[in-house]
Amino acid sequence: MTRPPRTLVLPPRLTASARTLRAAALRRGLRIVEATASAVPEGLGGPEWAGWAEAAGAAEGTGPPVSTASAGGTAGTPGPAGTRRTFGTRRTASTGGEGHSVHLHAGPSFADVVAPALGIALLEAPADWLARLPRALTRREVRAMPIGEAYRLRRPAFVKSPNDKSISALVYADGSRLPGPDAVDPATVVLVSDVLTFTVEHRLHLLDGAVHAAGQYAEAGRLRLGPPDGDALAFGREVLAAAGKTLPSAIVVDVGRDDEGRWAVIEANAAWASGCYSADPDRALDTVLRAAGPAADLSPHDRAFVR
Repeated sequence: MTRPPRTLVLPPRLTASARTLRAAALRRGLRIVEATASAVPEGLGGPEWAGWAEAAGAAEGTGPPVSTASAGGTAGTPGPAGTRRTFGTRRTASTGGEGHSVHLHAGPSFADVVAPALGIALLEAPADWLARLPRALTRREVRAMPIGEAYRLRRPAFVKSPNDKSISALVYADGSRLPGPDAVDPATVVLVSDVLTFTVEHRLHLLDGAVHAAGQYAEAGRLRLGPPDGDALAFGREVLAAAGKTLPSAIVVDVGRDDEGRWAVIEANAAWASGCYSADPDRALDTVLRAAGPAADLSPHDRAFVR
């Protein structure tokens, strides 16, 4: 059975990881659509932007300022921000046509605007997933609570947003150091955990209940890329055995080893918004395509994990 043509949508500014995944997608024959505006214009997803879904899935289309490319094509020339423009790519056997599927790799702010317009379902872990894990997997107390409650903290704690970067992931001396109610809705949920130092950190790309790709990304708190550690992979399998059913079919989980040699879950991240670091980019791309693909293709299990 022939797989329908696929398109990968990317944001205006590409990280090194996004460029790596872009190259992997082109090697695989996916068509690439890159937004070229300096910011996502207001109204994206409205009637005046309806053509972008067509532009992202057809060899030639009309939509917002994007450039398109395929393994055998060329990049289009973008028009002024907020205007409709035709973009051409050379037709190949792997691009265009009906029945195409559109996928996305981008940060949350871009994805939240673009995905609904393109019929993309974004998979992520539940906001309280980390807090519900057994202590044997986290090695620390982790609680999910409204930031309004976290303001009452009178001790150092590591605080972060569950699934985006709206609250900077930092060790805060106490709750008074958190962004105040003038900047954040007090009902916003945050994860509050004991402070735990990791000597080494690995990113695991999980797909269909298995560790599909992995790699080291940090050592002693600093970026240091390297191959996956066998113990990290084994711990990943342990996490999946204990909590795999509480995750979508495609997700990224970061794990680390503390200064006592114990492995612990650091956090879960949406695969569509995560860097691949030193992991095999082709296998990391597999998780991205599943984690941000057509809503019509969702499995019954994954419907519970749509952002």
